[in-house]
Amino acid sequence: MIIVTGAAGFIGSCLVSKLNQEGYKDIVIVDDFSYPEKMKNLEGKIFSQKVHRDDFIQWLKDNQRLVQFIFHIGARTDTTEFNKDIFDKLNLNYTKDLWNVCVEFGLPLVYASSAATYGLGEHGYDDNETVIDQLKPLNPYGDSKNDFDKWAIKQDKKPYFWAGLKFFNVYGPNEFHKGRMASVIFHAFNQIQEKGQVKLFRSHNPNYKDGEQLRDFVYVKDVVEVCLFLLNHRKNSGIYNLGSGKARTFLDLVKNTFIGVNKEPNIDFVDTPIDIRDKYQYFTEANMSKLKSIGYSKPFHTLEEGVQDYVKNHLVGKRYY
Repeated sequence: MIIVTGAAGFIGSCLVSKLNQEGYKDIVIVDDFSYPEKMKNLEGKIFSQKVHRDDFIQWLKDNQRLVQFIFHIGARTDTTEFNKDIFDKLNLNYTKDLWNVCVEFGLPLVYASSAATYGLGEHGYDDNETVIDQLKPLNPYGDSKNDFDKWAIKQDKKPYFWAGLKFFNVYGPNEFHKGRMASVIFHAFNQIQEKGQVKLFRSHNPNYKDGEQLRDFVYVKDVVEVCLFLLNHRKNSGIYNLGSGKARTFLDLVKNTFIGVNKEPNIDFVDTPIDIRDKYQYFTEANMSKLKSIGYSKPFHTLEEGVQDYVKNHLVGKRYY
């Protein structure tokens, strides 16, 4: 059986869908299943058992002989949450406990790290494990992910195969429940539907024009393809970037969202809030050479391809993946 934690969430539910498409049905899904809006992500999915996240570590110890692979996607991902204790519990210590069980019983583990670990990008965006100690995330969420990456690298005992995936700006279906933490495309689509206009943050950096701030936007369907590759690959352990490898502007993103709904772009700019202005990233771009070097060769969706698929096949009509 395959384990997917965070299975009712955005990326986790898309991974379950992809596993189903590939013929995997003996899947144990792990999450806090008390949020009705998230449960819609699981409708139509095939799985063999549900385990609450609070019970999972003990469940895994009791059932480890049946487990083939673990995808640990579940995490607290709110970048505006500043209670460090929450992140220590749900992101750092929980993942340490899972890692140790995988070491004890010889289980392979892929876990979700984050590009939030790179902070303002002072050390670039290379998934070079020798610089992880020097990274300076901008919030407790990023700290929690980087703290685990640092801890994992220093361990003498590791799972026989493990990979930490530094997700960049992931967008796509099944994020309907995420509220303010959903992707810019999701919010842009809703603003277009409601007001016919999209608001973007004005640039407060003289090197960037309004709307030309750059991000590495990666489509969730590409993310789960990489997960499937690692399920079958099971060698070359380490920490890997997972982005598209190509930075694009927010203007590109929003204009393509307008194209997806057959409307002329109507974009207004508002000041970036003072409380996040000094922590605002103007550029992110994943160096994807490390993943490619171990044999991953599938092309990623271009921004145009990903946005059109997301808008036309999922946002319009609120269709899940």
